[in-house]
Amino acid sequence: MTPRAVFACDPARSRGRLYAEAPSATRTAFQRDRDRIIHATAFRRLKHKTQVFVAAYDDHFRTRLTHSLEVAQIARTLARQLGLDEDLTETLALAHDLGHPAFGHAGETTLNACMAAHDGFDHNAQTIRVLTFLEQRYAAFDGLNLSWETLEGLAKHNGPVTAPPWALRLYQQEHDLELDSYPSLEAQIAAIADDIAYNTHDLDDGLRSGLFALEEALLVPIVAEAWFEASARFPTAPHSRLVPEMVRILVGRLTGDVLAATQALLNAADPRTPEAVRAAGRPLAGFSAALAGEVRALKGFLRTALYKHPQVLALTGPGQQIIADLFAHYLDDPGRMPAEWAQQAVAPPHGLARLVADFVAGMTDRFAIRRHQALTGRALLVV
Repeated sequence: MTPRAVFACDPARSRGRLYAEAPSATRTAFQRDRDRIIHATAFRRLKHKTQVFVAAYDDHFRTRLTHSLEVAQIARTLARQLGLDEDLTETLALAHDLGHPAFGHAGETTLNACMAAHDGFDHNAQTIRVLTFLEQRYAAFDGLNLSWETLEGLAKHNGPVTAPPWALRLYQQEHDLELDSYPSLEAQIAAIADDIAYNTHDLDDGLRSGLFALEEALLVPIVAEAWFEASARFPTAPHSRLVPEMVRILVGRLTGDVLAATQALLNAADPRTPEAVRAAGRPLAGFSAALAGEVRALKGFLRTALYKHPQVLALTGPGQQIIADLFAHYLDDPGRMPAEWAQQAVAPPHGLARLVADFVAGMTDRFAIRRHQALTGRALLVV
């Protein structure tokens, strides 16, 4: 087992929680955070939220939940090899998409447009809002009262936040997450694990869907190399077995590159504490320069061949209309929301538009589809 690195976050030295709580007798602070996320309503809803394919339409494609689990698996592997805190890394991976609305990034784009006059909508900031306010499972406080390190990592996993969205500005007033610095290495590793997971599993799902052919994917050099390696290892295996082998090889190559490149960055920077990682002024985790270019090529292929494929847009387009219609309807008539939400509309603490956005953002694909049909009598999508 790799010993704890000097730059790893130590749960025994956590900066604590916004609301003081007695420590657990059986779990570290970060293990406790992970468990609270797993039991959260928002986490369960991820199983019916779009990753690429609308979640209501097929049981075999990734959803936001299975995506998050794959990110967590890769993140733990990386953290273990680097001597980081595995529990914090896993926690960040599991929670990173809790603020995503239905219908994937298309849904987020629509909700942001709906909120243009009300400080906008950002799924990363909404994750913080979910975890600090919207989850109401404890008698003593709103949210899950997670540790500073977990909230910091979720707020800054893509780097310093120079222009924080509204939800982050609001929380900053109570609990300074030091948004102008880089996050812990655990957060940086969770972010790169997200890249590895979605690039490889979207390739897998795209091939399974038939929206692009293997021959098209093999025009991407990194995919071709993994395919030829799989074919050489198993020359008599059918394509149905070789594609998973190819994806597995690709995950291994990306993970190995991150480990080597990150170790080189750490050797050069020589951080001796987690605070030194935050003060480094640049990321200390990532791909090598050579592989980063190959990953960009894979992303470009997936953007054209999958994310913008007419059959994908044929589902996400109506999904965007559903979100726009629901937002407009509830903003005009908040009494049509469920009772626990309609009651808040009498004096919404952060404005009626934000209340409606919170409600709509929490919907799963299928709940949004059914609500829209019940309110409008139109079936834009069928569950």
